[in-house]
Amino acid sequence: MVLEDRKEDGSSLPQPSGSFSKSSPLELDVVDPSNQKTSPGTVLDGEKVEKKPGGWRAISFILGNETLERLGTIGLLANFMVYLTKVFHLEQVDASNVINIWSGFTNLTPLVGAFISDTYVGRFKTIAFASFATLLGLITITLTASLPQLHPASCNSKDPLSCAGPNKLQFGVLLLGLCFLSIGSGGIRPCSIPFGVDQFDQRTEEGVKGVASFFNWYYMTFTIVLLITQTVVVYIQDQVSWIIGFSIPTGLMALAVVMFFAGMKRYIYVKPEGSIFSGIAQVIVAARKKRKLKVPAEDDGTVTYYDPSNKSSVLSKLHRSNQFRFLDKAAVISEGDLTPEGAPADKWRLCSVQEVEEVKCLIRVVPVWSAGIISLAAMTTQGTFTVSQALKMDRHLGPNFEIPAGSLSVISLLTIGVFLPFYDRVFVPFMRRITGHKSGITLLQRIGTGIVFAIFSMIVAGIVERMRRRRSISAGDPTGMTPMSVFWLSPQLILMGLCEAFNIIGQIEFFNSQFPEHMRSIANSLFSLSFAGSNYLSSFLVTFVHKFSGGHDRPDWLNKNLNAGKLDYFYYLIAVLGVFNLVYFWYCARGYRYKVALQIGDFEEDKRSDDLEMTSTKPMK
Repeated sequence: MVLEDRKEDGSSLPQPSGSFSKSSPLELDVVDPSNQKTSPGTVLDGEKVEKKPGGWRAISFILGNETLERLGTIGLLANFMVYLTKVFHLEQVDASNVINIWSGFTNLTPLVGAFISDTYVGRFKTIAFASFATLLGLITITLTASLPQLHPASCNSKDPLSCAGPNKLQFGVLLLGLCFLSIGSGGIRPCSIPFGVDQFDQRTEEGVKGVASFFNWYYMTFTIVLLITQTVVVYIQDQVSWIIGFSIPTGLMALAVVMFFAGMKRYIYVKPEGSIFSGIAQVIVAARKKRKLKVPAEDDGTVTYYDPSNKSSVLSKLHRSNQFRFLDKAAVISEGDLTPEGAPADKWRLCSVQEVEEVKCLIRVVPVWSAGIISLAAMTTQGTFTVSQALKMDRHLGPNFEIPAGSLSVISLLTIGVFLPFYDRVFVPFMRRITGHKSGITLLQRIGTGIVFAIFSMIVAGIVERMRRRRSISAGDPTGMTPMSVFWLSPQLILMGLCEAFNIIGQIEFFNSQFPEHMRSIANSLFSLSFAGSNYLSSFLVTFVHKFSGGHDRPDWLNKNLNAGKLDYFYYLIAVLGVFNLVYFWYCARGYRYKVALQIGDFEEDKRSDDLEMTSTKPMK
C-alpha cells in the first residue's frame, strides 16, 4: 500500500515551516499490493491507519533477504580465483581476465536494472525476478563443481600448469552461470537500498531517523557477510569440498527468495514514475533546440524560467546555478511552450529548473567520478594476483591449520573495522579543531587521501613480491613454493584497507550527497560504474602487459610461473598510473562546486552546502 500526499490540484503538499507534518486533511492514493490498481481514499484529520505497511516490520524481511542473498553470491565468488586455477586449470592471466571482465559486466547491469525498475515494473518485481536469476546462476555454478562432465578432470601432477583446461561445453556452462549472476545483480543492486528507503515516510521525523538507521544496519550486515564468507565459506571450499562450499551459498540464496516473498503483505509498493534517464535526455534535447536563445549571465528579468512546485517524491529543491548556463535554455519559457493549464506542451522542449539543475549535478560529478577508476583498479589485485602470491607462500598458522588463500582479504576488512571508529572518534575531532570543517576534512580530501593509500599499497606490494621471488628462486623448490610467511602480504592489504576506509566510503557519501534524494539510484549506479571501469581497466592492463612485456626469450611480467615473471613491475605500473591519476583528481577537485539545495519540509533555514571542496571556489568549465 502506498500513501501519497496530494493537494487538490495534484501538486505535492508542502510541509509547515520549522516542523514535520503529523496530521492534516489529506487526499490519498492507495495502491493495492495485489493488483497495483489505484483507488482514491480519504483519511480525516488525526485518523491513524491500523496495520500500516512498511516501517521496520517490512525492513526485517528486506534486510534478511539482503543478508542471505549476499551470503550466497559473495560466498560463492570469494574464492573464485582459486576455483578457476585449481579446478578449471586456467592460467592466472586467463582467470584474472575472466573475473575482471565478468565483474565489469556485472557492474554495468545495474544501469539497465534501474531503468527497467523506475520506468516499467517497479522495485519489488525487479528484485523478485533478479533473485530467481541469481539463484539459477548459483545452481549452475554449483553444478560445474558437482558434475564431472562440467569441469576438467582432476590432475595430480606436481606441475599444475601442465593440467588440461576446460573444453567448450565446460567453459560455456561456467559463463552461463556467471551471466545469470550478472542479471541478478543488475536487478538487486540498484533496487535493494531504494526499496528499503521506500518503507519509510521521509516527510516525517520518524521516517528520516528510520532511513538513517536502515543504512547503519545495511552496512553492518554487509560487513558481517564479508567476514563470514572470507573465512568460514572460503575455508570449506578450500579445505573440505568445493561442492559443499558452493551448495551452502546456493541454499542460503534459496532461503533469501523465500524470505523476500514472505514479507509481501508488509511492503510499501511505490509505482514507477519514469526513469530519471529520460529526464536527463529531455534537458539535453530541449537545450539543443533552444541553443540560439540568448540567456543573460545574471537573472535580470528579461527571461522567465519554468520553475513549478516539485513532485512529492522530490525532497530537495535545487536553486538555479550559473554553472553550465547553456543548459538553462531548456527551462526558458518561449511562446507556445505552456498549455492553458500551465504545464509544458512538449517535455522535450521545456523542462523545469529542477530538472536542469539535476543534470548539472551529474555533469559536475563525472570528472571526480572518473578519477576513482584507477584507484579502484588497485583493489582488484586483492582478488586476483594477491591470491596467486598467497598460493606460493607459507600459509600455516600453527602446525595443523593452513589459511585459505582467498581469506587474506579479511586483513583489509579488519583494518576498516578498527580504523573507522578511530576515524570517527579521534581523527575527525582532531582535524575539526585544525580545519574548522564539521567533518574534519572535506569529502574530496577524504577521497584523495584514499588514492594516496592505494599508491602506497601498490609500491609495498611490488617490494614484497620482489622479496618473495628472490627467496623462492634461492630455495629451488620445483613447485615454486616460497619459505616465506603469507603475512608478509599484510602491509599492502592494510594499506588497501585504509584506501577503502577513505576512498570507497568517501565516494559513497560524496555521490549520495551531490544528488537530490530521488536521484540516489544514479549515485549508486555511478559507484557501480566506477568498479566496472576499474575491472575493464585491469583486464586491459593485464592483457596488454601479458602480450607486450615479454619477448627476446624473456618471459612476460605476468608469466604463469610467478618466479619467471615480474609481477612486481606490474604493481609499480599501477602505482605510476595512480600518481598521474592523483594529479588529475586534484585538478578536478580544486574546481568542483557543491550543489545548493533547499530541503523541502523544513523551512527554518536553507540547508545550503558549506563544503567548498579543497578550499577553492573556482568554477569548472
